[in-house]
Amino acid sequence: MRRPGGRRRSAGSCPRPPPRRAPAPPCAAPASCTSAAPTSFTTPGTTRYPPPPLLPRSRDPRAPVSDGTRFQFDFRSAQDTAFPLTERDRLGLRGLLPPRVMSFEQQYERFINSYHSLEHNTQGEPDSVVSLAKWRILNRLHDRNETLYYRVLIDNIKDFAPIIYTPTVGLVCENYSGLFRRPRGMYFSAKDKGEMMSMIYNWPAEKVDMIVVTDGSRILGLGDLGVQGIGIPIGKLDVYVAAAGINPQKVLPIMLDVGTNNEELLEDKLYLGLRQPRLEGEEYLAVVDEFMEAVHARWPKAIVQFEDFQMKWAFETLQRYRSRFCMFNDDVQGTAGVALAGLLGAVRAQGRPLADFTKQKIVVVGAGSAGIGVLNMAKHAMLRMPGTHKIGELGEGHNQFWVLDKD
Repeated sequence: MRRPGGRRRSAGSCPRPPPRRAPAPPCAAPASCTSAAPTSFTTPGTTRYPPPPLLPRSRDPRAPVSDGTRFQFDFRSAQDTAFPLTERDRLGLRGLLPPRVMSFEQQYERFINSYHSLEHNTQGEPDSVVSLAKWRILNRLHDRNETLYYRVLIDNIKDFAPIIYTPTVGLVCENYSGLFRRPRGMYFSAKDKGEMMSMIYNWPAEKVDMIVVTDGSRILGLGDLGVQGIGIPIGKLDVYVAAAGINPQKVLPIMLDVGTNNEELLEDKLYLGLRQPRLEGEEYLAVVDEFMEAVHARWPKAIVQFEDFQMKWAFETLQRYRSRFCMFNDDVQGTAGVALAGLLGAVRAQGRPLADFTKQKIVVVGAGSAGIGVLNMAKHAMLRMPGTHKIGELGEGHNQFWVLDKD
């Protein structure tokens, strides 16, 4: 018997079995595989199919969010609709964004048009409503695209500075618990005592150049706002980035929550801070000490700016840390520096020599940390004038400085 095209075989012989395949090598799937894949699976009707391909963890629907998706929602690196198609494929973003690719300039124009539309639609509304609406639209932009956010601020700093900082930031702080959408910066509380040295390493940035910290005890002229005072460090650092060119990825707003004595906040169900009276005395200083040591341990060259601390702690912490850490108090020193520049400029504007500054009389309304700071700096400036070496040489009666109660 001969098969067509084959060799003759004897009757009764069995067909030759198929060649034996070598056993499959053990699975060498990478560690990113979620689990071993089945060898096969069967659907109704007994049809056998090859096993599905092993999925990398970033594409497994049961796995955590993929790197690409995380990249999309990271406001520091997200580009919104500016991701080109090649990057969308590479980062696993295809289908997660609208199909049109918009340039950065088109995104910029789109936001400015939306902002102007908001201004038009809120005409006639109370100033507080308009200001909060403007803050919200800027905050949403910051949430999704930090690069575009700072480009908008840099190009329009005159218009947006009053929105991201004073006076609008005071209104934001008063309502911060209700406005809260996503955390910014870091929060250290009295409950974290003993843990701050490890907590500081939770911040993802390897390097930080500028830190603004507050305890919320005297926010602007609004008093004790507790944890809601975080709006001040956030807003101030936004101004530093937009106006001074500091790298936004090297700044860190921080809130020191040691409680609050504001009864309205303690009774507010939405309040996000510790529901306890403020720490005082050595308990308070122990928390600030541990915080400063933790910051110095990780970023020894970072500048720590103390902002809106009540007067007794503003001067206490300044004297306590100024010789040990790279820090300053903005209310005591920053405001005083600007005020001194104005006072010296006023002398020059009168056509008089700067030496005549020692003949000026300076009156400060309100004996807060800023007012006393201005007087201290003005006194030191007078003592450094040529020919002046001691307080007694400042003028007759030593009465160049006057402080009036604000009430």
